[in-house]
Amino acid sequence: MAGVKESGRLGISAFQETEPTELRPHWTDDDVNAVIRAAYRQVLGNEHIMQSERLTSAESLLRQGQITVRDFVRALAQSELYRRKFFYPNFQVRFIELNYKHLLGRAPYNEAEIAYHVDLYSSEGYEAEINSYIDSLEYQQSFGDNVVPYYRDLVTTGVGQQTVGFTRLFQLYRGYANSDRAQAQTAPRLTWELARNMASPISPPTAGALSGPLGGSRGDVYRVRVMQGPSAAAPRIRRSAIELLVSFDQLSNKLQQLNRSGSKVLSIQPV
Repeated sequence: MAGVKESGRLGISAFQETEPTELRPHWTDDDVNAVIRAAYRQVLGNEHIMQSERLTSAESLLRQGQITVRDFVRALAQSELYRRKFFYPNFQVRFIELNYKHLLGRAPYNEAEIAYHVDLYSSEGYEAEINSYIDSLEYQQSFGDNVVPYYRDLVTTGVGQQTVGFTRLFQLYRGYANSDRAQAQTAPRLTWELARNMASPISPPTAGALSGPLGGSRGDVYRVRVMQGPSAAAPRIRRSAIELLVSFDQLSNKLQQLNRSGSKVLSIQPV
């Protein structure tokens, strides 16, 4: 949906350049580990997960082949962990926006979709709300039983897509290094556009977004240029840019740390 240069400026090149994460037949331990990492990242909105928060029972069942990737996604979304991060602190419509993003890889297309899920939750409860995404024909056609959900409307898949979805999703996606909870947004973001059935404006992600390449291998090292956040010991006007050398393995964690500290990532370039 966006050219190479445009996708780089918008911070979505990583999604266009990588294949969906799938648990294929005759998988190895590395394969299932990659699926588990991708599922946590997608379903929990790019949030860093502590070891104590992991769903070890569901992970074990997936490793043993007793559940599918779709079942594992369902376990994450039905968990107390997901409720604590997204259900309890947010307005209901914001929660529905995030369910669309996390479980179907897109934003709501119209106000009728929001109204349907508000009514479903009111009449049938939390589990029915979550299951309605995962048991849907759209989920089956897009991901099946073995593909981890991904941001479909940032790429062209042809499966039930609407052009407006690209602009809608940009209101919910704020950069590769950003997490949904880090946005501190408990109110819905799409109310105005959905009510008027209008496309959303596209503004490139800020603060936690990346400018520069997002892919790499374990041996790669990146130079990260950062505008440091204000400290208690210095006036707010004195903010300096620094450069950090970060290995690819540590890149995601480092960017999340910088985002939480209020620093702004200016660029990322391979060394």
